[in-house]
Amino acid sequence: MNLKQGRKVGSLVLFSLLVLIQACAQEVQGPSPDRWAQLRERMVREQIEARGIKDPKVLAALRKVPRHLFVPESERPGAYADHPLPIGEGQTISQPYIVAFMTEQLRLQGGEKVLEIGTGSGYQAAVLAEICSEVYTIEIVEPLATRAAALLEQLGYKNIHVKAGDGYQGWPEHAPFDAIMVTAAPDHVPQPLVDQLKLGGRMILPVGDWFQDLRVVVKTEQGVLQQDVLPVRFVPMTGEARKRR
Repeated sequence: MNLKQGRKVGSLVLFSLLVLIQACAQEVQGPSPDRWAQLRERMVREQIEARGIKDPKVLAALRKVPRHLFVPESERPGAYADHPLPIGEGQTISQPYIVAFMTEQLRLQGGEKVLEIGTGSGYQAAVLAEICSEVYTIEIVEPLATRAAALLEQLGYKNIHVKAGDGYQGWPEHAPFDAIMVTAAPDHVPQPLVDQLKLGGRMILPVGDWFQDLRVVVKTEQGVLQQDVLPVRFVPMTGEARKRR
């Protein structure tokens, strides 16, 4: 091999090393912002729209909220996959379709004041905040509440109010609410939450022990209407809900 050929081979080796280093750096850092947006778009198209979710406000919120930031770094490669993910403290973030389905069932028009019981990672609160004017959210596991509040503030959500505590009694000082969402399963519909729902308001929550159904509760002048709409599996509601069994 002459000097010219040696330099050529050396340049090829150096170029290959640079490509490898760049690829490794990208793997460590995760997908680019454009790639995350592409994954969100694919999630909405294949998991949400394909299953019949049509509300444009819900679809726009899911396209915007960076779901990967609401899960631990080790879980981020699957952040936009069609299943729930662990978020620590024995809790999970719901699968994207369930988030979309529950949000659509509230029939939000925009500008509502909403109560969420079970903040978890804060992802569902962020989706609601993209549609509503105010979101009040309660999380019984204090480390999760602290973590979610910090992330939501970092992301610039000024209309989400997080409180650590037992959500069974709701948040009466801010009631009544246009809508209520519960993301942990009691074995009955908590009466304090029904009481804090506006006339004409809607609530959705999983109800049951091992076998659960998402139940829509509507408060009307004629009384409270209830309808089970989808079989699900959520973590159980703890705290006072367990004492009322």
